[in-house]
Amino acid sequence: MSKKNYAGIPDKYARIDEAKVVLIPVPYDGTSSWQKGADKGPDAFLEASENMELYDIETRSEVYKKGIYLAPAVTENSSPEKMVEVVHKTTKNYIKQEKFVTVFGGEHSVSIGTIRAFNESFEDLTVVQIDAHADLRPEYEGSKCNHACAIYEASKTTNLIQVGIRSMDVSEVDNMDENQVYFAHNLYEDWMDDAIGQMTPNVFITIDLDAFDPSIMPSTGTPEPGGLFWYETLEFLKLMFKKKNVVGFDIVELCPNENERSSDFLAAKLYYKMLSYKFKYLNHNPDEDEDE
Repeated sequence: MSKKNYAGIPDKYARIDEAKVVLIPVPYDGTSSWQKGADKGPDAFLEASENMELYDIETRSEVYKKGIYLAPAVTENSSPEKMVEVVHKTTKNYIKQEKFVTVFGGEHSVSIGTIRAFNESFEDLTVVQIDAHADLRPEYEGSKCNHACAIYEASKTTNLIQVGIRSMDVSEVDNMDENQVYFAHNLYEDWMDDAIGQMTPNVFITIDLDAFDPSIMPSTGTPEPGGLFWYETLEFLKLMFKKKNVVGFDIVELCPNENERSSDFLAAKLYYKMLSYKFKYLNHNPDEDEDE
């Protein structure tokens, strides 16, 4: 990966000593079991980000001015286990520097290391997984660090809430708390408020881009029909940032296609929207109403 500033922002907003946000790219695709290419996701995301307007209309903000440091990419790929170890160490290092740490994969196995670092750093953590797949296998294809196992550890060590799930193996049923799963086919009128009510104060969000319907996000390794759409997803994200202390997030599974660039741009826009919500609601009291 070539080193440049996130979204082409001026150097004064991209220095580690000034930035409030750290972005860690992890171009890893070692365990994908269908379409390969998620290792190209971070570069495609960064290129799309350079072509994005940096004024967010909804929040009336330019969040890049909070400072966004683009960290050196985690390029370890000797084994899934070693990659997870390096992602864990790298993520925790930046958390200790009191940065708002974000990660862009790569395939979903990178989240094992990311979630582990946040769980060690924040008490009583809720992990909100927005995803098409349950990813709850204890082991797959000889590894506990496979993309199909991405959330298994979190299911045992954190308060896990799953949203958008519409594909899983029967073996995963026993590892799932269906009281905290919001299946895509069964999203009802008040599901967002119900999900928020199940969260602890500290929340980490992991988004697999195949959570979105393939009509708006076709460029993923394992697309599934019947997914989430843009504004309903933003509504849920905004509620979390407004009501809870979102301590960090990752976005994974962009599998770029040179003939379909809108998916790259959706990923870029999603990342920036999440930062915009984070800093709009940073000091918001959830018990108080606020004019939008």
